[in-house]
Amino acid sequence: MFERTTSQVLYDNGTHKCIRFSSLVVGEGIQANQFLIIDHDRAAVLDPGGDLTYVPLTMELNKYTKLKNLDYVMASHQDPDIITSMPRWLVYTDAKIVASKLWARFLPHLSSSFMSERMKGNWEERLIELSDQGQRLRLGLSDLLAIPAHFLHSVGNFQFYDPIAKILFSGDMGASIVEHADAEIVDFNAHIPKMKGFHQRYMCSNKIIRLWVNMVRELDVEMIVPQHGAAFIGKAQVNQFLDWIEQLPCGIDLMNENVFSIPQ
Repeated sequence: MFERTTSQVLYDNGTHKCIRFSSLVVGEGIQANQFLIIDHDRAAVLDPGGDLTYVPLTMELNKYTKLKNLDYVMASHQDPDIITSMPRWLVYTDAKIVASKLWARFLPHLSSSFMSERMKGNWEERLIELSDQGQRLRLGLSDLLAIPAHFLHSVGNFQFYDPIAKILFSGDMGASIVEHADAEIVDFNAHIPKMKGFHQRYMCSNKIIRLWVNMVRELDVEMIVPQHGAAFIGKAQVNQFLDWIEQLPCGIDLMNENVFSIPQ
């Protein structure tokens, strides 16, 4: 579906755009997707990553928008490949940082002399702390929804739903290890081995997954785009993924005394 380039336009109706960047990580870092949403010239960046991606990502963003148009830098959770570039976004843009309230008190650990020497005022005033229930965020003339995905895999975890593009940016849910993240999933069953082990270890439990699936089924979703690996495109493929993950034992479902034993 997408030409193999640094960026792929997932949606574009002229005034509203969603762009994925899938090949900015080089070297030994795990592959990660970063996202840009634009509505009427106002912009939001989702899960921008760390130092590995900051410079190449900003170069790519400048092809679609100006950094002065950036209203939000949105973090699904606290992992290094999600938001460790936070100090640079705070220094070089006027964007607000959107993250779970559970991680707000940890984010200062990401700050540095680099940030404190360059910023004026209290950076915490630019932090939007999401309650567990999530919230709507105004972008341009549209709304983005921060929806709860707690324990999938972080204790304070959010996904972002774009109701215009009908895209669910799902963080680690749906993540896969593939050679090319922009390649289309042709055979869902053949794709399962590329994501099964990850979900069994990183997702908390089947109970949490079923709660999440029930919530997502209430949304009009045409595409699920995870932070790692390939996207699920079209309602048929979205439903294939939901049907599969809904039945998957994972996390604490698989733990037993063989794991919790003293090393010999």
